[in-house]
Amino acid sequence: MAQALSSTLNLPWISTDQIRAILRSVADKEKYLGLFNSSDYDAERFLTELTAEKIVKMEFEQGEETWLGVKALINDCDYEWKSGCIIEGVGILPKMVANDFKNDPHITAIFLVDHDLSRMRETIFTRGLWDDAHTYGDHLKEKEVEWAFLYSKHLEEQAKQYGYHWIEVHKNADDLQRVITVIRQGE
Repeated sequence: MAQALSSTLNLPWISTDQIRAILRSVADKEKYLGLFNSSDYDAERFLTELTAEKIVKMEFEQGEETWLGVKALINDCDYEWKSGCIIEGVGILPKMVANDFKNDPHITAIFLVDHDLSRMRETIFTRGLWDDAHTYGDHLKEKEVEWAFLYSKHLEEQAKQYGYHWIEVHKNADDLQRVITVIRQGE
C-alpha cells in the first residue's frame, strides 16, 4: 500500500522496519528494552513459547520504542517535507501519533486493518508476515495468524479510541482509492 501511495501521490516513503533497524544499530539495549524484546527469539521459539496476546503486547512495545525514531524523523530532520511523505509500518500506533501530533494539520494518520482470516492465513502460509515462511514449519503459522489478527483488532480499537481513520483492507484496487480519499479529505 505504501509503495502504491508513493507512486500515485509522488511522495517518498519509509518503513518503520527501516527506522527500527537503524535504531537497533545505535540504541542501548538496556535502555530501550522494547526495541529489542524479540531479538533473542527465532521464529520457532517466538511462536511456540509466547501467547498471541504476549506477541501483540511486544509488537506494541516495539512500536512505542520505534516511535522515537519516527518522531525524530518528522521533527528534527533538516530536510523540509514540503510535499509530504509516507511513513508506514507496525511502528506507527494511534496512541503515539495522538501524544505528539494530535492537532497537527499537516499529518494525516490512517490505520489499515485486516479482519479476513482466510486471506490472512493464505498470506502467512504462503510467505509469512516478513517473507520468511520458508524458515519455519506450517504447525507454527496458525499462531502467526492468531497474533496478526489480534494485532489488527487492537490497532483498530486504538484508532477508534484516538479518533483516527481506520480502513479495513480487502487487498484490491479499492483499498488505494479509499486511502487517497481519506488523505484528500484532510487536505
